[in-house]
Amino acid sequence: MDSVDLATRAVREDRLWQRHADMAKLGGTPKGGVNRQALSAEDAAARSLLMSWAKSRGFAVSTDGIGNLFVRRAGTDPNARPILSGSHMDSQPTGGRFDGMYGVLAAFEALEALEDAGVRTKRPVEAVAWTNEEGSRFQPGAMGSAVFAGQYDLQTMLEAKDWDGVMLKDALARTLEAAPAPARDPGNALDGYVEVHIEQGPRLEDARKTIGVVTGIQGSRRFIVTVLGEEAHAGTTPRAARKDAFASAVAMAAAMQAATRDAEDTLRFTIGRVEVYPGSPNTVPGRVTFTIDMRHPETAALERYEATLRDAVARHAAPCAATIERVTDVAPTVFHKDVVDMVRDAARRLELSNMDMPSGAGHDAMHIARLCPTGMVFVPCERGISHNEIENATPQDLAAGTRVLVETLVRLANR
Repeated sequence: MDSVDLATRAVREDRLWQRHADMAKLGGTPKGGVNRQALSAEDAAARSLLMSWAKSRGFAVSTDGIGNLFVRRAGTDPNARPILSGSHMDSQPTGGRFDGMYGVLAAFEALEALEDAGVRTKRPVEAVAWTNEEGSRFQPGAMGSAVFAGQYDLQTMLEAKDWDGVMLKDALARTLEAAPAPARDPGNALDGYVEVHIEQGPRLEDARKTIGVVTGIQGSRRFIVTVLGEEAHAGTTPRAARKDAFASAVAMAAAMQAATRDAEDTLRFTIGRVEVYPGSPNTVPGRVTFTIDMRHPETAALERYEATLRDAVARHAAPCAATIERVTDVAPTVFHKDVVDMVRDAARRLELSNMDMPSGAGHDAMHIARLCPTGMVFVPCERGISHNEIENATPQDLAAGTRVLVETLVRLANR
């Protein structure tokens, strides 16, 4: 039996499931979810628990300037760059038990399986818990991985404030005081990264597949549309004489909804926030703003559909004036072919049903992909529900995804 077989067979479904149950107690909510926002007391408790498990196994722990937590299992080559796997431990205010946390615990289970099987790897293998992926307390999200990858400036992020005015650097100091760890050596050199996650959508469950071989993360663009009309008396102003900002906004939104429908149902288009001013029942609205979130795996498609949005604004603004402003533009991430192939091969060798798919949601992997060959593994979640306290996954699927992860990590670490 080779090292890959030894390692995958050492994955313990019962231990992985119990780790999830233990973590779910930290910030647990009455509905069965978690509220464990970044750098909160609950987050610190989760970090402390992970570190206690790591130390009991003889793994080294460390943290960096933004609070990313690393657990390291040494390789046989002390000069080799590590292979990294992980996700995040923070949650939405009404989050589920598996979003992010599964990726951290799967990575840690991989380290334990390697240790239990006595499998040595050339390169070190590390598990990581990235700081503030959700962005529910501090903005922006995926902060820890972006700082690590050099995409965000550390000092700027340390000065970010939450909704109560608490600075991130102060919350981080309290977290590190409650869950102290040695400082990590500077640098971000990696030889590979693999992130495991629940899908957060229904495609795997609908297709009755166990493993999603993630080919990349779709790009996203966000816009703010502002429509300027003229307030008027609702009872005395004829409709033909009005500059009703809401009526124009509705026409724009309807045109956008129609123009962004694609036969493959690949594009994601969402109007998530609408503000109507002055918001009085008997006043014709004089100003409306609404937001657009648009996502697609291909940059060319995003360009094409953005043009349709701008056309809808131009065609339906009258008799009002209107503008559309692009406020964010995140390019699609294409994962490294070698890692994608390894994930697919591992799923097939383990006789797990699988399918190639892009990720609809953003993940820390999109930043780390700038540093090294990167890939992701998805497993189903019940009804595709996530960012919700009833989020659910099965022990069998979690273990299956972890076995795919272990095989991929061993192959990367011994290249």
